[in-house]
Amino acid sequence: MKNSKVNVADSQETFFGYTLSIINGKWKLLIIYYLSKNGTVRYNELQRLIGKITYKTLSSALKEMENDGLIYRKEYPQIPPKVEYSLSEKGQTLWPIIQEMCQWGEHNKEK
Repeated sequence: MKNSKVNVADSQETFFGYTLSIINGKWKLLIIYYLSKNGTVRYNELQRLIGKITYKTLSSALKEMENDGLIYRKEYPQIPPKVEYSLSEKGQTLWPIIQEMCQWGEHNKEK
């Protein structure tokens, strides 16, 4: 019997592997969720919305998402610095997938 587990490293060249590589990690889907629900959000507000996420982890996830074209980062030249994040068009295309995941959870969570 063949091993049916999908190795993400081996599947990088598939569309499924690409999608997993873009939304990997614990926080990226939550970031997309909160940006979808709240529109443009400042860094500290996003950190408060997510909850238990460190500064370093959030910064790293946001940089990766910006590099992948999922979010926009707008920096205002002022003191103190003001930075806002919003979903790009590419990032917005993930919202229907997240909605489906929410519906799945609603239908399958034990009550």
